[in-house]
Amino acid sequence: MNISTFSDLARRDWDALVREDRVHRSIYTDPAIFELEMTHVFGAVWVYLAHESQVPKDDDFVTARLGLRPIIVLRDMNGKLRALYNRCTHRGARICRQERGSARAFQCPYHGWTYFNTGKLRGVPWPEGYACDFKDPQYNLAQVPRVESYRGFIFGTLNEAAPPLPEYLGPAARPIDQWLDRHPGGRVAVREANRLKFKGNWKLAYDNAADGYHVIFSHRSLLEMENRGEKDPSKGMSFYAGKPDEAPMYVQYLGHGHHFKDKRPNVAKRPGALWEMEAAHPGMEHYESAIRRKLGDKAARALDLAASEPVNINIFPNLSILGNHIQVIEPLAVDETHTTWYATAVVDEAGEFDGAADDINALRMRTQEAFPNFGEVDDATNFEEIQKGLAACEDEWVYMHRGLGVPGRVKGEPDGTLKAPATDEVFMREHMREWKRLMSSPPRVAVTRLP
Repeated sequence: MNISTFSDLARRDWDALVREDRVHRSIYTDPAIFELEMTHVFGAVWVYLAHESQVPKDDDFVTARLGLRPIIVLRDMNGKLRALYNRCTHRGARICRQERGSARAFQCPYHGWTYFNTGKLRGVPWPEGYACDFKDPQYNLAQVPRVESYRGFIFGTLNEAAPPLPEYLGPAARPIDQWLDRHPGGRVAVREANRLKFKGNWKLAYDNAADGYHVIFSHRSLLEMENRGEKDPSKGMSFYAGKPDEAPMYVQYLGHGHHFKDKRPNVAKRPGALWEMEAAHPGMEHYESAIRRKLGDKAARALDLAASEPVNINIFPNLSILGNHIQVIEPLAVDETHTTWYATAVVDEAGEFDGAADDINALRMRTQEAFPNFGEVDDATNFEEIQKGLAACEDEWVYMHRGLGVPGRVKGEPDGTLKAPATDEVFMREHMREWKRLMSSPPRVAVTRLP
């Protein structure tokens, strides 16, 4: 194939770029493909925007992105969840420059146009200088037409033909439910975050999200740190040592690009077993002792909530629930991506833990510091090195064929999902198949404005 014509080919022949066992390097490096993704992927599907605990009250807001589109996710003055375009309808400036807050209205800092948090234009300075009718809806803020929440996770889509959110999640809803239901009241609250930017394509992070093949190599220093001084090295991710495919954990493809790496089968099914696998952290002995004194027989369950839940739940294209974190992938350019690792906290309104929730969360915050600081940097380095390697234009292909054609390795489940050993790349083959389908099918993208 003529390399010089690949940029033109990429616009029309997706089968040539995504094959059963490989993908072409240009899907990570071609700015034209990246630009199309912002409509064909991030405009076509349900994209994670924020968590309801970030906007608990009327008028609360957070700023975010839908692909490259700056948006304000809020609960308006009437309690309705909205995702407003953070773009003044006058000259296009962002009207909100804060990360979060509470506001009934937003005033553009450029020329002072002001909007209610419903998106409706409130006022324009010196309107006598205009001959137009400002009651025309075209001057109201654009907003994402469909915004829905699933158990606190807020998603939005610009695609009028997208299926309902529960249908889009499909089998992926089950691990989300299980992740939430282990908490009191089936709820969590989003707290502060670790933020990381890397010079690489956003898909590299999603390709890695269920990858069990790299752990023992890329995260070797983390594994050694987790098991420092241990006579029986069984802390943290030690179940990847030896032959991980012989461990009971697995990877599962869930449809619509979603996938799941389930490491829970590695953990004994008894209260406290998860906490016993947690590596040492500064100050953990103090909080552990306090929790055991306060809770007695209930301490084991509480400590398991402070430990990292061994799951990777990945909702295409930009959400991963990793351990106790909510990770959001934000594309910035074809070769630049921002990732945010939000911590989560236990919400114990019913008092199940007899006032010990603060101690549990203090310990949980400590355990949540580990991977973003000592593991994600390994991954980001790999992503940047891949992006550099893909500059070799004559070497065209990225392979994803681990497990392909091996009899009995990938198994179909009754619900239509696919399950394979932990190091298999079936999840990548399938989400690339979904990516190809989306890139081949122009979506019906639209915005709405209040009348």
